[in-house]
Amino acid sequence: MNPQLKTVLLTILTLSAFTIALVELSGVSSTALFNKYGIGKGHEHKESLSEEQRRENEMRAMPKTTIEFTETKHSFGTIKEGEVVKHAYHFKNTGDQPLLISNAVASCGCTVPAYPKEPIPPQGEGDIVVEFNSKNREGHQQKNVLIYSNAQAESISIGFDVDVVK
Repeated sequence: MNPQLKTVLLTILTLSAFTIALVELSGVSSTALFNKYGIGKGHEHKESLSEEQRRENEMRAMPKTTIEFTETKHSFGTIKEGEVVKHAYHFKNTGDQPLLISNAVASCGCTVPAYPKEPIPPQGEGDIVVEFNSKNREGHQQKNVLIYSNAQAESISIGFDVDVVK
């Protein structure tokens, strides 16, 4: 192959690779790898959002409201190792906009929160039920659950303590 043809082909190959890299990094293409796999900020595709991401986006778009809990801390006292206990944290939407809880995240896998998925109307009430499994959790335990919503404070901590004995 003659040297001029090699130089031309190498130049075309280099420019092609550079162009592809620019398209990928810019996010111009809706099928670019960065967009397809959600790397970086790229474009969001609604069909690829998880339920949690969809709820969080919906919650962020809602107007702010206020939430008031009857209690944010609970003590289960002393329980035997292996017992499963539950507590309902009662709350009220004290604002004038609907309240949407987008997520409830426990500090440990032994704690499972359940929360209303539908918006709570102004002055409406609801419960967040927290279940604790004490299996292999001997000793004093303190657990927290972060509640994410469209309330003035985006996250609110509720929690409990318990003494687990054999």
